[in-house]
Amino acid sequence: MRTTARGDGRRLAARHRNIELGLLALAVAVCLAGHVDANLALTGRMPPGLLVHGLSLGALAGAAHLAVRRFAPFADPLILPLGVFLTGFGLVLLDRLDFSYKAAHAAKGDYQKLPAAPSQLMWVFISVAVALALIVLVKHHRFFQRYVYLLMAGALILLAAPVFSPGDSFGAKRWIRLFGLSFEPDEFVKVAITIFFAGYLMAARDALALAGRKVWGLTLPRGRHAGPVLAIWVVSLLVLIFERDLGTSLIFFGIFIVMLYVATERTSWVVLGLLMAVGGAAVVGTVEPHVHGRVEAWLHPLDYYKPVHDKAISEQPAEALFSLGTGGMTGTGLGSGRPWLIGFAGRSDFIFTTIGEELGLAGATAILLVYVLLIQRGLRTAIGLTDPFGKLLATGLSAALALQVFVVVGGVSGLVPLTGKALPFLAAGGSSLLANWLMVALLIKLSDSSGRTALDPPRPSPEPLPAPAPTSPNRTHPDPTHPNPTAPTHPNPSAPSPAAPGTADPSAVTEVRPAHGHPPHRAAT
Repeated sequence: MRTTARGDGRRLAARHRNIELGLLALAVAVCLAGHVDANLALTGRMPPGLLVHGLSLGALAGAAHLAVRRFAPFADPLILPLGVFLTGFGLVLLDRLDFSYKAAHAAKGDYQKLPAAPSQLMWVFISVAVALALIVLVKHHRFFQRYVYLLMAGALILLAAPVFSPGDSFGAKRWIRLFGLSFEPDEFVKVAITIFFAGYLMAARDALALAGRKVWGLTLPRGRHAGPVLAIWVVSLLVLIFERDLGTSLIFFGIFIVMLYVATERTSWVVLGLLMAVGGAAVVGTVEPHVHGRVEAWLHPLDYYKPVHDKAISEQPAEALFSLGTGGMTGTGLGSGRPWLIGFAGRSDFIFTTIGEELGLAGATAILLVYVLLIQRGLRTAIGLTDPFGKLLATGLSAALALQVFVVVGGVSGLVPLTGKALPFLAAGGSSLLANWLMVALLIKLSDSSGRTALDPPRPSPEPLPAPAPTSPNRTHPDPTHPNPTAPTHPNPSAPSPAAPGTADPSAVTEVRPAHGHPPHRAAT
């Protein structure tokens, strides 16, 4: 039986889905093992409800796999298992922290004693369900290309809404509170803005790539083409000033610079963007007290323990360094450390200190490598796509994930000032989890398009049709009484003689059937 490239591609896609299923089973098994290990260290007993938890997580992963197998059969086989593993491991860390918070804050009676894992588990089901709905209902990623300006308008409204929301949360205005509920709109804004940037840069990349004036050996863009960068820079500074949200501002501006470089391939845009980001952050960090306090705590984390110190410096940066230093190379073991001493931050951006203390440098490196692998699969998807919108969208989503992991881990470890952003998939927070699973769903759809191009090529064009038999211009119908019905009734001496039997007529027109997406053409004479 003859094998075709199309059949080989479909078999390889089916093999990818089987690999995905095996990796999902491995991810669920590792998360359940971590759950057992932490409870044995904390209580000396097996965790209650382990079977129900395992079946629930396994059923959720299985439903996601079936949806991808049916509606995105050519998707990358690693994206979904990596998302499931990070989400499940986040539940392990939150459940482990809930036990310690409850014991430490039971007498105090504050909100810290309330568990975070049950609420997060509810958001896991909601987030995965919304992601599967996107995979099933959206047939192609270019669907979002029609609504880029509508998404941008909605994103700007959401971005500005926390300014008018009453009250601050831990020094920043990032939350919207309605009817007793709160959500963080900037998590959804990063997805909407990435889609808008992909559509805008696809249309304007030629104008933005035009050469401008050379300054100090660097080719700067023309003034009229630098307008979009200035506008995005101003918006990010407004977010930093009015909402005191350093993390969102850095991620927002960083996504645009990365996508701008990919669209234009001009290093000058990156240099200009970095100079504007550093300059704006320096000015705002000097005049805005909350941001200034974050910078001072970053520069002098141990000053908190001096008898006289800046009141804007909190104890958390120093406590994070102590926690990471306690972990050493292999950590104290899940459930055997004291990461809950950091307070409320142990369940937000400082959840990374739980990993560093109880799993050590080895465990923290392994988690970071999982993030790196997920980002790499997104960039690999961008390389495989053939349309500019898809390339830019996959690049932007990967950059958004990379930037958020960088600002969170960098802030906790003292590399950059604290931003207060949630560590993707791991930290508690329904808004963050839902937004990150929307990114996973988009990457799955994008990788499906990329894989379909590589593994399911269009059918080859059929063989050319045979040439029509030559006819005489002086005769329209054959005469059955003539000895040779095909010969002309009145020969024309100037007409070319008929071709010999078995030879092709050089003056005949050969019709070629069109290939997919190409018009029919005529053979050269």
